[in-house]
Amino acid sequence: MKTVASLLLSLTTLVLTAQTKAYTLEECVLMALDKNISIKQSELDIENAEIDKEDAIGSFLPRVNAQSQHIWNNGLSQNITNGLIENLTTQFSSFGGNIGVTLFNGKQNINQLSRANLNLIARQYQLDDMKDDISLFVANAYLQVMFNRELAQVQRFQLEITKEDLERTKLRIQAGVLTQADIFDIEANLASQEQALVQAENNYRLSLISLAQLLLITDYENFQIADEDFEIPFSDILSQKPKEIYEKSLTIRNDIKLGVANIEVAKKDIEIAKGALMPSLTAFYNYNTRISYSDRFVETGNLIETPIGFVKGTGESVVTQFSERAIAEPLSFGTQFGQNDGQSYGVSLNIPIFNGSSVRNNIKRRKLNLKRIEYQFEQTKLDLENTVNQAYLNTQGAVKFFEAAEKTLKARQEAFQIAQNRFEAGVMNSFDFIQAKQRYQISASDIVRAKFDYIFKLKVLEFYFGLKL
Repeated sequence: MKTVASLLLSLTTLVLTAQTKAYTLEECVLMALDKNISIKQSELDIENAEIDKEDAIGSFLPRVNAQSQHIWNNGLSQNITNGLIENLTTQFSSFGGNIGVTLFNGKQNINQLSRANLNLIARQYQLDDMKDDISLFVANAYLQVMFNRELAQVQRFQLEITKEDLERTKLRIQAGVLTQADIFDIEANLASQEQALVQAENNYRLSLISLAQLLLITDYENFQIADEDFEIPFSDILSQKPKEIYEKSLTIRNDIKLGVANIEVAKKDIEIAKGALMPSLTAFYNYNTRISYSDRFVETGNLIETPIGFVKGTGESVVTQFSERAIAEPLSFGTQFGQNDGQSYGVSLNIPIFNGSSVRNNIKRRKLNLKRIEYQFEQTKLDLENTVNQAYLNTQGAVKFFEAAEKTLKARQEAFQIAQNRFEAGVMNSFDFIQAKQRYQISASDIVRAKFDYIFKLKVLEFYFGLKL
């Protein structure tokens, strides 16, 4: 019956495991880069920089505008039908358009386009630098999960050994080789190892949850990492000097490239500000026309004679002639549009003389901003040099610790085997045997810790040297 239950449990576990996606380190890194909110915000910065570039390109293009208005005029006005002054409502429409183009503005538009291109490059470096940091962070979290998993596996292995020792001890007691007192220390050690296993498994689950949260995965129960075997990598990075690694990192690190790009952007800001001190020249063309909706006088072609006086002595009347006029409707919209239009064109020169020192103060602010960015860049380089030196020393220490842990594990494993043989033969008491075993357990844990600590620190140092993570 136990066999059948165990088989069913194993099959259930196998099915659940098959349904659970196990993520590799590379998949976790790619997922983090795809879902990270800070990266998405940085991508928005790139889109905003592209819009700024479009604005800069647009400053070279002509400015075309059109306008129109329709006006109702209420008030006293002469009625053309009877010549009286009356309160009338008249209407007219006006239309116009203008084109303007900048011929020269102190190279502000040229410098603005150059700044937009530099800023776009800087935002890309910013995004790449953020991706580098997140990749390292995810790799560290992933290796922490692997470390806790292997540590839990070591605890399970040690627990099984202790259980076997307990069974052998019972047999030795029954055979009279050992006394009943020898079993108490082993049972206490077994309980301690069971607690250690529970703690190790909890640490593994907590690190797994932390990695899942980093990847914005909410289904913690079904999140697992792949069974990747990270062997101790061979690398000759320690044959390089820290100064050489630092100098190489200056040419490849995205935060350094970002600092250089930010300095160039700040310099362009100064040139743009200085351009406001120079004259600007623009060319323009304007067109306008007017449409009236009031009645109008038109000539009929007939002449009307009107006396204007008499000749002295003869009494003969003196007359004058003028064309007869009649009231007609307004001309058509199209006719008036062409008859009433007008055009103007020319160039406009603007020379800045005094503007409350705002332009010069703006130049000073841009220069101060340049100094601030240069200081930040120098600090970034100092931080990078310190980081490289620290990473180099950490890697050296990790190598030595791993090598020492290997030697210690080998020695204590042999010592444990000897102690186990002596204990089974009855020539060593349980206390000394457990002490030898605990030293072996500590060494087994230390080698796991040293392995992953060395791998991560080595990869960090290689990363600064330009090698792929």
